[in-house]
Amino acid sequence: MELDPLLLSRLQFAFVVSFHAIFPVFTIGLASYIAVLHALFYKTANPAWDRLAQLWTRVFAVAFGMGVVSGIVMSFQFGTNWSNFAQSTANFMGPLLSYEVVTAFFLEAAFLGVLLFGRGRVPQGVHLFAAIMVAVGTFISTFWILSANSWMHTPAGVEVINGVFRVTSWTEAIFNPSFPYRLAHMAMASFITGGFVVAGVSAWYLLIGRDVEANRKALSMCLWMLLVLTPSQALVGDFHGLNTFEYQPTKLAAMEGNWETREGAPFLLFAWPDQAAQQNRFEIGIPYAASLILTHELHGEVPGILEAPPEEQPPVALVFWSFRIMVGLGLLMIAVSLVGLYLRRGGRLYHSRRFLQTLRLMSVTPFIAVLAGWVTTESGRAPWLVYGMMTHAEGVTPSLTGGMALFTLLGYITVYGVIFYAGTYYLTRVIRYGMQPRDEEKLVDDFETPKRPWSAATTPFDDDPTKAEG
Repeated sequence: MELDPLLLSRLQFAFVVSFHAIFPVFTIGLASYIAVLHALFYKTANPAWDRLAQLWTRVFAVAFGMGVVSGIVMSFQFGTNWSNFAQSTANFMGPLLSYEVVTAFFLEAAFLGVLLFGRGRVPQGVHLFAAIMVAVGTFISTFWILSANSWMHTPAGVEVINGVFRVTSWTEAIFNPSFPYRLAHMAMASFITGGFVVAGVSAWYLLIGRDVEANRKALSMCLWMLLVLTPSQALVGDFHGLNTFEYQPTKLAAMEGNWETREGAPFLLFAWPDQAAQQNRFEIGIPYAASLILTHELHGEVPGILEAPPEEQPPVALVFWSFRIMVGLGLLMIAVSLVGLYLRRGGRLYHSRRFLQTLRLMSVTPFIAVLAGWVTTESGRAPWLVYGMMTHAEGVTPSLTGGMALFTLLGYITVYGVIFYAGTYYLTRVIRYGMQPRDEEKLVDDFETPKRPWSAATTPFDDDPTKAEG
């Protein structure tokens, strides 16, 4: 059987991106949480906030490192596997990726060093400023990356001359039609992911009775935030869906499992899309719901997949089910947030073991939801690399062979497997260690504690033993 370099290249990039995506979506929200903890400690001098900040800064450092290691190779793949795409879109993609490095990565790297190693060595205000700058850097990075990705879905501000994309308006290209919705959607997903992870770990600490004061504060903060953001994310997702309805109707039709353009379309809860037969084998849905959601009218017209020829249709079953996994987990997260609000009323929030155990399990659901959403949006764009302007087949490296693509794919799987194991191992150790006093810190404190009280005769700079005796 002949190996298809195009299919293997798509699988390789999907694997690398999926592996990488779980780290930024966590660290973006966590960086802002760490900045808030430092601000609270700066304002109140409550050591509980400081202990929380130390713990989650260590977690952030490991996750950030894994994100950098796993993500830096993605840009290399533009040259190795997608050279035609890289060459054609270099006028736009090149500057945006450079802006991300210059404006965000350098900022994060510089202030992350101060955040990690500056505690006790720089003034507390400077340490707080470093935490804020790291959080700002993560959002600047998100801005540029999502602008580039959104442009591939809703290209604007460019024209194609002799197979090369020329920028006609940087404003239109950067702030392309889907960019605001994707940015808001990803930012909220990052806060929700960080919130559920911190809530899950805090719940575990409460179950084993470790640092109850600090972890009650952390759990309460996260649940208030999740109570606001989880339903807000559903609202932002609805606006994002309406944008997709306008600019990528075939993708939306695949998400809905709707083959024929029709009025009063149902929202399908379950279906078995058969792409070969161009129909659903079985379906259960809510009458008129899809039309009501997308057009705000019971009899509104919803486009069908058959509006596009078979060669321009995305993999319908994959898009259909990944979308439902994302939505289902989103509804579950809203429900858990509401249960948390209910338990506050009776003062049972910190004592309900069943709810605390649920929060532990929920800490992984945002990652699954993010990956499902990523599969939905990227698979729904197929077969387009730049929607409506360049296909995957046109963007792949011409000289790439199936054997070469398979070799690098297996290499990435092996290396990333080692990275994931090592990173998970160290993250587990950091979390298990928790906020217990560190022996290293105790040694430092003992070393820095003066052995004798200072007086007018003995100052910190007066270490001459002859003077002391005299």
